[in-house]
Amino acid sequence: MKTAYDLLVIGAGPAGLAAAHAAAHADPLLSVAIVDDNPASGGQIWRGGAQHQQDERARLLWRELHAAPNVEFIHQARVLSAPQPGALLLQTPAKALTLRYQRLVLATGARELLLPFPGWTLPGVTGAGGLQALAKGGYPLDGKRVVVAGSGPLLLAVAATLKQKGAQVQAIVEQADNTSLARFALGLLATPSKIAQALQLRGRLKGIPYLRGSHVTAAVGNADGSAVRAALVRSGLRDTEIPCDYLACGYGLVPNPELAQALGCATSAGTGSISADAWQQTNVPDIYVAGEGTGVGGVDKALVEGRIAGLSAAGQREQATAHFAERARWRAFAARLAHAFALKPAILALADDNTIVCRCEDVTHGELRCHSTWRSAKLQTRCGMGPCQGRVCGGATGALYGWRPDTVRVPLSPARVASLMD
Repeated sequence: MKTAYDLLVIGAGPAGLAAAHAAAHADPLLSVAIVDDNPASGGQIWRGGAQHQQDERARLLWRELHAAPNVEFIHQARVLSAPQPGALLLQTPAKALTLRYQRLVLATGARELLLPFPGWTLPGVTGAGGLQALAKGGYPLDGKRVVVAGSGPLLLAVAATLKQKGAQVQAIVEQADNTSLARFALGLLATPSKIAQALQLRGRLKGIPYLRGSHVTAAVGNADGSAVRAALVRSGLRDTEIPCDYLACGYGLVPNPELAQALGCATSAGTGSISADAWQQTNVPDIYVAGEGTGVGGVDKALVEGRIAGLSAAGQREQATAHFAERARWRAFAARLAHAFALKPAILALADDNTIVCRCEDVTHGELRCHSTWRSAKLQTRCGMGPCQGRVCGGATGALYGWRPDTVRVPLSPARVASLMD
């Protein structure tokens, strides 16, 4: 394995694969490495390996990247820190290594937004995307009763995956109301491919109740608290208990900005997304960003931003401009998505004083709501100082209190002492 590359791409999801492909084919002399912490490419959208997806775009990218002599994949590698400009310290299962680069593309994706409600820490309560990932990885769900709840089109994809894996999906609980959903559906006329996807999903979910304008108010556990037994769902003024073995609840996605912030890249104060110019370049020279890190918008936005970032990093700006119109179309779709599935105030009012917000350190809403900043809460309650380093509670506290973490600590991922010593 080399230790220096012309272009380093962090993330092997759609954006990262598209960036590496565009750069490598634009300049065959450019040495390109794709770094990802998973054992297979594809990220969360194409989880399990891009070569195994039904989406032909995934299979094509995988084939052509593996055939390119100037591209190298580095799997199961996590970025720990940036010890100096133009270098990243990585940890693999076997060793630590430092990779140097001339240009860098960040395609670090997004994570699920999990919001607290009474009972959300019970065994069997998961994120919607989290349970989908477990199911794709082989977690047994055959015959299990599942309620899928939260907000956004991801709920439909999750329910379809769970049903395919043998789960009995009891209901899909969507907090957006009929008016918002109808407006969003009308907007799909600008992106016909999404209409086909939506119709296909609805066909696969035939017979499953789709509760609009509804939300889970609590997870009801067994008498001994050993597991969830039902989801308490509010539709209008009516509360209904829906029996379940699993409650998969997620409220969309938020970007993963930690590596970008550690490198000095600017982020949006409101959304936490990584800022970029027309060429997908951050405020730091030679560092580019693509995909969900710039704002959540799905696979099509990720692919086109990845192509622009890769071409720009390869010095092919004229070719990159040919994709600007397509990017504008998918960014408009992302804006409609965010508007249609914006959180209702009732969702943010579910946690009571005894509801845990920071799961790593068992810090409750009652302990946190009296603080004015993330730093104050950390100093006095240890919120965000557990193993996840605020990756779960950071999104929740951002939604509940409007806080944003003001610092990024390294190592960015849990590290062996030997990795840091080396």
